[in-house]
Amino acid sequence: MDLSPEAPKPTAKEIAAEYRSKIADPENEHYSPGKRLPSARQLAKELGVQLMTVQSAYNQLRDEGLVLSQQGRGTFIRDPSVPLGTEPGTSPAFAALADELSSIHDALRLLGERLDRLEQAVGGETPPSR
Repeated sequence: MDLSPEAPKPTAKEIAAEYRSKIADPENEHYSPGKRLPSARQLAKELGVQLMTVQSAYNQLRDEGLVLSQQGRGTFIRDPSVPLGTEPGTSPAFAALADELSSIHDALRLLGERLDRLEQAVGGETPPSR
């Protein structure tokens, strides 16, 4: 990001894209799982943007499952090996999605069991031709 005074101020989308690429870079040890991002206030001051712009960028990253926000502690890079929706600070959207996926998984398991029972009951009968 160009921080010179004459450069246009970055948008939340641009800030999020910058951090997204830093997080995705396996060579960048400063942005590995568990590392803390700069405080939103500090980054806003460095970039010369409004606090809400940085908060919006961090919210985008959180909603994508890349970071976790912990009130009073900061924003941290999420460990991708931990299932989404299980850590404190996870996006409410991911927590809801994780619950929904769990329900769908259970329903599919039950349907599979019913299908197995039906196939056993039918036994060696040939299915009707269409």
